[in-house]
Order: sequence, then structure tokens, then C-alpha cells
Amino acid sequence: MYGFNTVSIDPKGRIAIPAKYRNYLEKTNEKIISITKDPQYPSLKVYFGSQWEQISNHLESLQSLDPVVRKIQWTILGNASVNEFDPSGRMLVNIPTELREYAEINEKNKLCLVGMGNKFEIWEHENWSSRQNGGSLSTEILDIVLPETIKSMSF
Repeated sequence: MYGFNTVSIDPKGRIAIPAKYRNYLEKTNEKIISITKDPQYPSLKVYFGSQWEQISNHLESLQSLDPVVRKIQWTILGNASVNEFDPSGRMLVNIPTELREYAEINEKNKLCLVGMGNKFEIWEHENWSSRQNGGSLSTEILDIVLPETIKSMSF
């Protein structure tokens, strides 16, 4: 699942996954969708069942006495919204209020759904444009020194 799509959010806080990803999701028979905070940017990460299981299991296994690891665990695991998903249905995904606020998303904004292979990122359109053009965002966190246990993760 690659590519960039502009999507909108409905008054109930839902987005529709574009039809071009429907075949992949039906073929892989994913039944779980997880949405959580991106630990660096004011955006959201969207994982489907098998990928979420890998990410969450790895994060759970790390030593949580390291304050950087603990903060990433809180950000990703502690803010995750894990729901059942029907890939053969309407493909509407609900984004909880707290996550919408973190990513600066409201129903007046255009959103960007960015396919990153086995996951998606959801960005508020102006933040995405600013980041793509080399601008910095006031809420991004780029100066964290990651422990080795996290550097090898793809999340």
C-alpha cells in the first residue's frame, strides 16, 4: 500500500480507506485496525492486524525503565485505538477524538492518507505540505536519542 491520497473526515470522525487499497486488504484478510500517535510528528499511524501485532509485541518486550523507551511505549501503545475492521465493508475507520486533536484534524481540514507499505500515516493537509516542503512543525520531536532497542524497529 503505497501512495498519497487526499481524504476527508465525516462529522462522526470517520475516514474512508480509498478503494485502491481494498483488494490488498481483502486478500490479506486483516480484521484488526489500530490507529495511534506518531511519536515524532503531529500525525497518526494506522496499522492492520499482523503489523500491529509485531509492533505492539516488540514494544511490550522492551525494558520500560529506560525513560525514552517508556515515553515511546506510552505514545504508541497507550494511545492506540484497536478495533475490528471489515475489509469487505464500507471501509470506514473511526478516529477517536483524542487522536484527532493530537494530529490537528477536524472535519473542516483536508487529510492526507500516506501509504507506507504495510501501514498508513494520516496527516492534516497543511502539516503534510509544510513537512514535505522542508518546514518544521512546532510539535515535531526530532531531537530524541533513541536507544538501540528501538532504532531497529520499523514503526
